[in-house]
Amino acid sequence: MLDHLKENNRAWAARRIAGDADFFSRLARQQAPEYLWIGCSDSRVPANEIVDLNPGELFVHRNVANLAPPQDANYLSVLQFAVDVIRVKHIMVVGHYGCGGVAAAVDGQRRGLVDHWLHPIREIWHDNRDELMAIADERARLERLCELNVLRQVRNVASDVFVHEAWARGQQLHVHGWVYSLANGLIKDLNATVGPAD
Repeated sequence: MLDHLKENNRAWAARRIAGDADFFSRLARQQAPEYLWIGCSDSRVPANEIVDLNPGELFVHRNVANLAPPQDANYLSVLQFAVDVIRVKHIMVVGHYGCGGVAAAVDGQRRGLVDHWLHPIREIWHDNRDELMAIADERARLERLCELNVLRQVRNVASDVFVHEAWARGQQLHVHGWVYSLANGLIKDLNATVGPAD
């Protein structure tokens, strides 16, 4: 089973070695990325590829709808490890247009456990209802909700105690909010960067 994936892996490893004989030995010795990517689990959003970074250059945490909830132990463990151990310099919260999780949060259908996970997006919808309902086109409305979700998650990350402790000790660390477009492969910077001076 899955022999094609194992064959793909062998071919990928061979191409890496052919282009750089020491690639895997360097990779095995150290993990020191400058970036933490908090993104969506969507299979169409491959973090490393989007920003053209090699393995080892991007620390990645992914979940449905790129949430950074302050009560999620998984996310908090990744954040603390990235900030305190790896000492990343940049945290990018990256949403994407056409996010199924964002759409599912507000479409009125019930899906089970994921509804609990997506509850913060329904809160964002409620908090920004007037702005969102003023957008006539449903697709454009959901795209704006994707952006508002990223902005809220940037606020969650930037208000976390691990981030504040890093800033207090003088660590240069910035939190950024981006949205990726599936339609053209480009990242939109939401100009929501937060750093120690903010």
